[in-house]
Amino acid sequence: MSVAIGELPPQHDTLIHGGAVVTVDDEMRVLDPGWVYVRGNQIVEAGTDDPPKPLRQSAEVEISTEGCAVMPGMTNAHTHLFQTFFRGLADDKPLLDWLKDCIWPASVHVDAELAAPAFALGLVENLRGGATTVVDHQYIHIDPEINNAACQAAYGIGNRYLLAHGWADRNYVDELTQTAEKAIETASATHETWDEDDRIRVELGPLIPWGCSDDAMRETVAKSNEWGRGTHIHCAETAIEVEMNLEERGMRHVPWLKSLDVLDPSVTLAHSVWLDDEELDLIAEAGAVIAHAPVSNMYLASGVARVPEMRQRGITVALASDGSGSNNRQDMFEVLKATVLLAKVHNLDAMVLQPEDALMMACRGGPAAYGTPGDFGMIAPGQKADLVVVDLCSPMIMPVHRVMSALVFNASPRNIRDVIVDGRILIRDHELTTVNEAQIMADAQAAASELFRRANITSRLTST
Repeated sequence: MSVAIGELPPQHDTLIHGGAVVTVDDEMRVLDPGWVYVRGNQIVEAGTDDPPKPLRQSAEVEISTEGCAVMPGMTNAHTHLFQTFFRGLADDKPLLDWLKDCIWPASVHVDAELAAPAFALGLVENLRGGATTVVDHQYIHIDPEINNAACQAAYGIGNRYLLAHGWADRNYVDELTQTAEKAIETASATHETWDEDDRIRVELGPLIPWGCSDDAMRETVAKSNEWGRGTHIHCAETAIEVEMNLEERGMRHVPWLKSLDVLDPSVTLAHSVWLDDEELDLIAEAGAVIAHAPVSNMYLASGVARVPEMRQRGITVALASDGSGSNNRQDMFEVLKATVLLAKVHNLDAMVLQPEDALMMACRGGPAAYGTPGDFGMIAPGQKADLVVVDLCSPMIMPVHRVMSALVFNASPRNIRDVIVDGRILIRDHELTTVNEAQIMADAQAAASELFRRANITSRLTST
């Protein structure tokens, strides 16, 4: 099933001016009004008031942002894009039942032809939801071409994309199980084909502690490190998974990782809900990254991550939607709001997290999960030009007293007007520039219907 993907637009000298520029720098400055100048794929200057005349004269493209906010693109630091087809299938199940009853029965039928439209739809949704960078924990491998389909979609649509090749070598569905040798072989082929620059990266992603043997963990982490890449793994998502590890290994998840000598700054721990004080200290000491997915954790009733305490210890926290099967959206603005509100009500403290904190995690924490901390996520000279323009002139947003508050508590994907990734304009005046969005949605509808017919799963898609 083909995916309608066109040519990437060129990189230009681009002047963005007239709106409030939310820098997400160390001081969380807002340049209001402000301007940003992009040359190629980098931000070269940013300032307040009117842009200098020489920049106006040299700009090849001008984007007026009066009435808008300009912010760094966010990173969706943990998702499963194939699950774009699974949203709404199981709204009432805890994690392990959700896997057994919903995800596994259909996943074993996902080949590259069906997966391609799912990847494309998910990547477009992420762009429209404010995520210019996506970390995809991709663990469906019944077809050896599936990884290529994912990377091809990201390459053509224009997202910044990390494929963490998910694997489990035990205690998992037979069709989705891979030995360490096979996982390394498959991921190596993807890495050699696609991992040529920082816009598409490939690493290994052991799926869950209860699905990964000790020896396989060591082997795959060593291979990722050999590439100069990291490791992405679910960690302490639910209490029962921690108990499983205690019963089998006599250790909670983080001490287990440390015992394998694989806990370091290149590791991203997805969810990390059920961590004790010792584990938080170990993560802080190691410099590992946590990907917090509050909407998914609420959806599956998994628990509430100790985000304020993580940040107090200096742990880098990124934000994520998780897969659409347990969200059911890839909407980073929803994640921003949920992050702050969940922390407030859980701690009974209205000051425990503020909008600035959520933006810092989504924009600055994300690049660490991607493996390039400090390269993007901030509006400052030398940063990669990944930018989102949000229209604040909306009945749901205005009047705006504080721009960062409006972005976190009011804005949604419908307010995103323009998106730039790596200096290329991928959304302009709400329209995608690289893909035929209507065709992608039609392809996705047809592929999803075919998938659930193959899996003999009854839904609205298979009733006609």
